[in-house]
Amino acid sequence: MKYLLIPTFIALLSLTSVVRGEEGTLEVNGLTFKFATPWGEIQSTGMFRAGTLAAKVEGAEKPVEAVFYSFPGPGGGGDTEANVKRWLGQFQGTPESKREELVAGDSKITLVTATGTYNDGPPMGAKTPRENYSLIAAIVPAGETNIFVKLTGPKDAITKLAEDFKKIILSPFIK
Repeated sequence: MKYLLIPTFIALLSLTSVVRGEEGTLEVNGLTFKFATPWGEIQSTGMFRAGTLAAKVEGAEKPVEAVFYSFPGPGGGGDTEANVKRWLGQFQGTPESKREELVAGDSKITLVTATGTYNDGPPMGAKTPRENYSLIAAIVPAGETNIFVKLTGPKDAITKLAEDFKKIILSPFIK
């Protein structure tokens, strides 16, 4: 029995240290995203995931994840309008939403926020409705392509992380 507890303890300890985070960077498509506590990098799984940051925040049962997506080729991943429409379509009905453009140097980042009942689950799998969930997503230009960053979770948790999220997506453009 004690031999089972030791690996479990080590696994939990390593997850805690990764999620607690410190200061770090995440490289995606030639851009360096800077992050600090409570964010930490975790292993990305799945196709087109270029990186994942996780943060443990009060109000969320588990750490919430900001997933960085990168698609090959010029215009990979679709245009801005198609992505905004797809993100809003991940909610039941019409979510409360806002779209803004952030200017960082010569770059324009599209930021979308939405709140409502989110259909949580893999792109092609079954969905679980999550009431009072929020999404913050960004389209970050990176040369001939874009980086798509999406953060979803309980509304209160996402609200607490919103300013940190903006700092992370703007960080490659701040000198």
